[in-house]
Amino acid sequence: MGDLLLFINFYLIPGIVLGSIYALGAIGVSMVFGILRFAHFAHGDMMTLGAFIAFSAIGWLGVGPILALPFAMIGTIVVTLGIDRVFYKPLREKSTIIVVIASFGVALMLRSLIMVVWGVNTETYSSGISMPLVFLDSFRIAERHIWMMAITIAAMLGIHWTLSKTRIGKAMRAVSDSPELSRLAGISTEKVVQATWIIGAGLAAIGGVFIAWDSQIHANAGWDLILPIFAAAILGGIGKAYGAMAGGMVIGIAEEVSSYPWLGDGPLLSPGYKTGIAFAIMVIMLIWRPSGLFRGRVY
Repeated sequence: MGDLLLFINFYLIPGIVLGSIYALGAIGVSMVFGILRFAHFAHGDMMTLGAFIAFSAIGWLGVGPILALPFAMIGTIVVTLGIDRVFYKPLREKSTIIVVIASFGVALMLRSLIMVVWGVNTETYSSGISMPLVFLDSFRIAERHIWMMAITIAAMLGIHWTLSKTRIGKAMRAVSDSPELSRLAGISTEKVVQATWIIGAGLAAIGGVFIAWDSQIHANAGWDLILPIFAAAILGGIGKAYGAMAGGMVIGIAEEVSSYPWLGDGPLLSPGYKTGIAFAIMVIMLIWRPSGLFRGRVY
C-alpha cells in the first residue's frame, strides 16, 4: 500500500498535471496544423506570454493565479490575433515551409518581447512552501494540482462542446477535413481561422499559467516544452483535438513514471532524460502509425 501511495503521490499525480499542460498546448498546435496546414513553432512562446501576463496581473492587482487566468487568456488572444493579421495572413497562400519558418521568427520576436518587458530573470507566482492536502493519512496532493486538473477538465469539456455543438465548431471541423469543399459550402474560412487562434491562444495561456504556478517561469520556458507538445499532437493524431488531449496525458504520465524505481531502488531513468521519452514516443509513433492514435492527417 505504501509503494502504491508513493507512486500516486510523487509520480502519477505530477504526471497528470504535466500531461494537462502538454494537452493544453497540443490542442492548439493540432488545431492550427489541421486548419492552417503548418506547424506553429511559436506556440510555446505564446504559453510563456500568457504566464507573464498573469504574473503582472498577480503583482499589480494582488489576485491569485486563478483570477489572473482571464487576463492571461485575453492578453494572449489579442497578441495572437495581431500576429496572425500582420505575419501569417499575408502568407496564407504561400508554401507551407515559408509559414513554418515565419513561425520560428515569430517565436524569436515573442521571446525577445518577453525579455524586454519582463526581463531575463526566473520568476515565481508565490514565495515559500505550500503544504499539500492530506487525505487518509497518506494520500497527499497540492491544492494547486487539484485546481489545475479541474480547470483542464473544464477546458476540455468546453472544447468538446464547442466542436460538437456550436456552428463555429462544426465549421472548424469541416475546414479541417476539406477547405475547398468548405468554401464551396459558404463557410467563412477567415472566421474559422480567427476562432482557431482564439481557442489555441486561450488554451496556451492556461497552460503557461500552470507552468509558472507549478514551478517557475522564464523567457525560454514555453520553448523548452515545444518538443513534448508536438509529440503529444503527433501521438494523438495531427488535426484531432481529442487526440491531442489524450496524447498530452500519455506523454506527461510517461515522462514522470519513467523515473519511478521499477527495477531496484534507483529510478528506471534519470529525470534528466524525461524529454527523451517524449521524443522516443514521437519517433516510434511516426514509424508505427503516422496518423496517430486518432487517425489524424499524414503529409
